[in-house]
Amino acid sequence: MHIEPVTSITPELLAAFARLLPQLTNAPIPTHDELQALIASPSRLIVARFPDENGPIVGSACLGVFRTPSGVHAHIEDVIVDETMRGKGIGEALVKTLLDTARLMGLKGVSLTCNPRRVAANQLYQKMGFKEWKTNTYWYDL
Repeated sequence: MHIEPVTSITPELLAAFARLLPQLTNAPIPTHDELQALIASPSRLIVARFPDENGPIVGSACLGVFRTPSGVHAHIEDVIVDETMRGKGIGEALVKTLLDTARLMGLKGVSLTCNPRRVAANQLYQKMGFKEWKTNTYWYDL
């Protein structure tokens, strides 16, 4: 497996998101311009290829990085592994890469949320050392 940062938007990347994102959410598929804005921001977008750097994109994850008055914060979002490739350590490799990236940025911690129905993903995050944070998460539709 090979994990790499996204540095340019290619037809292969757009096709991969069209295939992968519906496996996680019903959010619209990101456009070329939206992905370009993402990689131009402080956030980090990575992809996984399998079996090596010449293989197809089989997963992706994003480290959302943002500044507030209390400091710089990061949140792991949209960890997706193609349903046909799960159980091969790809999700763990993606998350480890983002944690390493956050360390290199000098961040003190990283948050993430995970739907309780995603049992395997929740088990993975706990195995990796993430601790459940006793807080409420709210969403407001605009």
